[in-house]
Amino acid sequence: MTAPYILQPDPYNPALSTSVTGIDHTGAEVDTRVVTEKPLTLFLNSQEVVTMMTIGDHPDLLAVGYLKNQNMLAPDDVITGIEYDDDLEVVIVRTERETNFEDKLKKKVRTSGCAQGTVFGDVMEGFETIDLPKDARLKTSWLYALTRAINTTPSLYLEAGAIHGCVLCRHDQPLVYMEDVGRHNAVDKIAGWMELNKVPAEDKIFYTTGRLTSEMVIKTVMMGIPILVSRSGFTAWGVELAQQAGLTLIGRARGKRFVVLSGSERIDFDMDPALAEDEPRGSGRKGSEKAE
Repeated sequence: MTAPYILQPDPYNPALSTSVTGIDHTGAEVDTRVVTEKPLTLFLNSQEVVTMMTIGDHPDLLAVGYLKNQNMLAPDDVITGIEYDDDLEVVIVRTERETNFEDKLKKKVRTSGCAQGTVFGDVMEGFETIDLPKDARLKTSWLYALTRAINTTPSLYLEAGAIHGCVLCRHDQPLVYMEDVGRHNAVDKIAGWMELNKVPAEDKIFYTTGRLTSEMVIKTVMMGIPILVSRSGFTAWGVELAQQAGLTLIGRARGKRFVVLSGSERIDFDMDPALAEDEPRGSGRKGSEKAE
């Protein structure tokens, strides 16, 4: 039996979704749940970094995870405080020393008004230096147990749709499940939780409901996690980057099926797929709606 999550979605939190009245294909009146979406502006000390659209839960984890995954916080940077103002929709991460990114962002804003070029360049510098653990393992029995557990967990996705989910796992146990309107936000919340709780990455598995894009691969590698799994498909650049980094990349993981396009040497085929339980009907995607 699967143990309880450390953190998991609260699909019935009234702050995260709202009821809207409309009509269906027959013209009948229907009430449906829709997820909330609001801006959150992130500051690193005194420097404004980015404004993100988010469902609004765990702003502290989202802020720290974003900074870590964008390579804006060095391993020896010390976070001295995180301040969140719900009325102003602002979160401030304060560090013991001024980071070099504050100067880089100021220069970039002055020249083009957009920091993304600088951010991407520095992220790729960090990406190319990370050495993922080669002795990490994934048993297929774990994979079957994880996909079943995750896809039957009560979630905002199953309640309202239009949202992405990401799950941090170890062996056959899902640990932390985060959701958001953007897949990158869900990843960053998990990265922030790992950073603030000093959770090691080398024995973890990362699961996402979204496509295995270059962004997903880069963020997983930046976190130091050696195995990335999705119930969705791949992009060519995502596969290329995974192969370059030595990341185990598994897509189309639904029920008893999956496809591995990188890092297959980490997989132990310890279970006959015929013995795996099928996913319950109605699990996974909400109807035919696509969340990618």
